[in-house]
Amino acid sequence: MTEADAYDILSDTILAVLIGSAPILGVALVVGLIIAFFQALTQIQEMTLTFVPKIAAIFVVLLIATPLIYSTVKGLSDKVFDLIASGSV
Repeated sequence: MTEADAYDILSDTILAVLIGSAPILGVALVVGLIIAFFQALTQIQEMTLTFVPKIAAIFVVLLIATPLIYSTVKGLSDKVFDLIASGSV
């Protein structure tokens, strides 16, 4: 296994983590900004107003994005296991 192979595995791993976490983090960011703007406009400073919608949106997106996350992680693990089985690692 050369340094280039190790670099490829690490870059694929980082890409898989980014692809798997992007939908959830994106929705949390958008919902948080919408709630923050709503609170700034109405001057309602209720603490549960920030958490409940954000958690609900995250769970919905997690249910929707689970196949994407699974396929990303499965593709990465298949690639790494193929490298191990071929004796490259």
